[in-house]
Amino acid sequence: MSDAVISEHTIVIRGRKVVGGAAEGEALVTRDRISGWGGIDPRTGTVVETRHALRGQSFAGKVLVFPGAKGSSGWSAMFHMTRLMNSAPAAFLFNEMTTKMALGAVVTHAPAMTDFERDPLECIETGDWVRVDADRGVVEITKKKKQEGAA
Repeated sequence: MSDAVISEHTIVIRGRKVVGGAAEGEALVTRDRISGWGGIDPRTGTVVETRHALRGQSFAGKVLVFPGAKGSSGWSAMFHMTRLMNSAPAAFLFNEMTTKMALGAVVTHAPAMTDFERDPLECIETGDWVRVDADRGVVEITKKKKQEGAA
């Protein structure tokens, strides 16, 4: 018997569509920008950048929550390769819109959003379940909290 009780609650935030569509999945969150060229392995969707907080973790099929892109124009090419190799994120939620980020989102074909009413880095944690409806401009975050209780 466990004395932990799990409760869930949902947070809804709104933002602007970059690429339309809807997707859902487990969140993978980082406060570090991601470098496409040399920063990821497009075959597996794994972050390989040496000092990155997500090094060794794969974003394949997850909702990637991060500040935005960094590095060269190769960013979009590497994320395009993730789509071709079935290792792309399910969706992108990011704070800083750049041409590199926009093009990467478009070629990945994953729903993508930015310009949020509330910073997604402040309200989404790795492991949360996230539903992205970019066409409606809505993100639903299901949080799981453990609470100690009597057995």
